[in-house]
Amino acid sequence: MGQARQPRRVQTYDGELGAAVARAQDGDEAAFAVAYRIVQPGLLGYLRGFVGEDAEDVASDAWLEIARDLGRFKGDGAGFRGWTSTIARHRALDHLRRQHVRPRSGGTEQDVLDLPDPHSTDDQALETLSTERALELVHGLPKDQAEAVLLRVVVGLDGTAAARVLGKRPGAVRTAAYRGLKRLAHQLGIEGRATGVTDEASRTLGESK
Repeated sequence: MGQARQPRRVQTYDGELGAAVARAQDGDEAAFAVAYRIVQPGLLGYLRGFVGEDAEDVASDAWLEIARDLGRFKGDGAGFRGWTSTIARHRALDHLRRQHVRPRSGGTEQDVLDLPDPHSTDDQALETLSTERALELVHGLPKDQAEAVLLRVVVGLDGTAAARVLGKRPGAVRTAAYRGLKRLAHQLGIEGRATGVTDEASRTLGESK
């Protein structure tokens, strides 16, 4: 089965992120600002999938906790993404509980449609996908698929890290991300091989953070 791949940009930045976090833990405020600039765009995109226009406020609450507990973190750049995503998710769920509303979601598992298989024409459609349009389409996915896509593609976590954030098995998260990207490709009217479609959809969402 195809899998959502981390954007190359995320992989490139993880070395810089890990170094910045280590310096920030030694009290370097400028390094904390570097870590914030690297992580915040993906974290904010993920939170928009939960709380919509309240994402900025929830992200602020999350960063207060991140700054407070930074000394307890142990790991590299990729681990920091997972750790901050877990904190952000908890703050988002707290926010929704206070408002007595459910996380954004839509559709059902039955809505996941198979794609035709002859030729790959996904590049043209995906090139026109804007940030707002990408997030709007993700919001319309079933909740498990939306979270998996956001964590794997927008935040840039691998399957194992995303599974830890969600408290699920890595295989279940990979499957949800694959199905979500497949459904997004169908909504865009893309025809092509399933793996190629999900790779292109993943790349497009990763670049629209």
